[in-house]
Amino acid sequence: MQLKHWGLIALIFTSFSCKKLSDVFPKKTETSTSDNPNAETNAWIYDEMKTYYLWESQMTAKTSTDYTLAPMDYFESILVKPGELDRFSWIQEDVEALTASLQGVNKVVGIRFTPFFADPPLNSKVALSIAYSLKGSPADKAGIKRGDLITQVNGVVLTAENYSTAFSSDNLELTLGDYANGVITSNSKKVSLVRAEVQTDPIQHYSIIEKGNKKIGYLVYLQFLTQYDNNIREVFKEFKTKGVNELVLDLRYNGGGYISSSNIISSLIVKDLKPGTLMNTQEWNAEQSSYYKSKYGNDVFDTDWLNESNNLGNLNRVYILTSPGTASASELIINNLKPFMDVILIGDHTYGKNVGSITLSDEKKRWKYGMQPIVLKTLNAIGQSDYGSKDGFAPTIKVSDSSVPFLPFGDESETLLSVAIEQITGVTAKTQAQNAKIKATTKVSVLNNAYPLDNPKREIRDMYLDKLPGN
Repeated sequence: MQLKHWGLIALIFTSFSCKKLSDVFPKKTETSTSDNPNAETNAWIYDEMKTYYLWESQMTAKTSTDYTLAPMDYFESILVKPGELDRFSWIQEDVEALTASLQGVNKVVGIRFTPFFADPPLNSKVALSIAYSLKGSPADKAGIKRGDLITQVNGVVLTAENYSTAFSSDNLELTLGDYANGVITSNSKKVSLVRAEVQTDPIQHYSIIEKGNKKIGYLVYLQFLTQYDNNIREVFKEFKTKGVNELVLDLRYNGGGYISSSNIISSLIVKDLKPGTLMNTQEWNAEQSSYYKSKYGNDVFDTDWLNESNNLGNLNRVYILTSPGTASASELIINNLKPFMDVILIGDHTYGKNVGSITLSDEKKRWKYGMQPIVLKTLNAIGQSDYGSKDGFAPTIKVSDSSVPFLPFGDESETLLSVAIEQITGVTAKTQAQNAKIKATTKVSVLNNAYPLDNPKREIRDMYLDKLPGN
C-alpha cells in the first residue's frame, strides 16, 4: 500500500508538508495492465481511492469496473452514490493547477458577482451585481468595486442562457450599468480586463463599528489560507486592543480552505478559551484509522482548542453571515463553536459539507492528474456533524441577500450586516433611519446567490490539512 504523492489535504486538502505518502505506507504491488492505454492510469486511480476513500468499503470491486474509460470518466464511475452520499470527490487534469488553486492562486480577472434579472417582468436580460473584486486583481486595479453593475461582456447583452459562460475568454470588456425606474440599463463606461494569476488575500475587509456601549468587530474573510494566519491574528489583536465586545464574521463568500486556519480563527473567537480541551475530531476509513491510531494513539484525529493570545475572551455570542457559498472550513467554524457559545447565523442556508479530502498525484509523474477524494468526516467536541446535507446549517435569521446595488462592506445599511447590528443593539433599521439616511437599494430576482469567481472552471468548496495526522 502506498501513500503516493500527497497534495493539500482537504475539508479543501492539498499540501501536507514535504513528506511523501510513500514514506508512511509500504508500496503496493503494481496492478497488471492490458493493451488498453487507460488501464495503468485507471489501476492507479482505483488503488489510491481504495486506500484513502472514506467510503472505500462500499466501492465496486476493481474487476467489475470499466478500465477502457478515459481516466476522468473512470474516476467518476467508481464513486459511491455520486451526488447523494459522495457529493464532493473530484479529479482534475493538472495537479499543479489544482494545488495552486487550493493555496489561493487562480487565473482570474478577480470579481465575484450575483446574477439577477435586469428587466422585470420580462426577465429577458441579466445584470451582474459585483460582490467584490479581489485585492490586487485586474478588476481591482481597474477600479471595479462592490456594488458596480455589469450588463454586457465583450459587447454581448447578458441573459439567463449566456451569463455563466460570458467570462470564458482571457480578454474581457465589461460594460457597466445603472439602475433607474426598476430597470438596469447600460451606460457609457466600459472596462477592459486581461485574466491574470492572482493570490487571494482572504482579509477582504475589517472594521470596528461603535454603537453606544457596543464595539462591533466586522470581518469579511474569503478563504482559509495558512500563509495569512498571522495576518488574521493581527486583526484580532486590533479588535482586542480596541475593546471589541461583539463580533460579526462575514463568511457568505467563503468556500473553505485549510482546516488548521479554520481552527485558529475558531480559537480566536471562542468564549472562555481553554487550551487542551477538545475542539473537534475526524473520522477516516477503517484502514487509515487503524494505521494512524496504532502509530500515534487513539487521539490522533483529535484537535484541542489552540492557545491563541489574541482570543477576544469576552464574547457570549458570535454573528456569522452566511449563504449557500458558505462551505467546508467555514462550516467547520460554526460547528466548532456551537457547543461553547451562541452562534447566530444571518442570511441563507450554508453549503452542507462536513467532509474533507486530500489531493493525490502520481509520484512517478507518469501523468498529471490530481484527485481530490473525500477521506474524512469532522465532528465537534460533542460528536455533532449533522449539517452534511444540501441544506447545510439553517440560518437563525433568514435574510435574502438580493438588494442591489450591493453596499460597501462595513456600511451599516448593508443588507445582512444591518440585521446583525439590529440584533446586537436592539435598534431597528427603521429607527436608525431617523438619525441617518438609509441608502436606497432594490430587491431583485436573483438567479444564483452562490456564484463563484469569474474563472469559468469549477470553484473549489472544500477543507484541507497542511500536515498528516500525527505530525
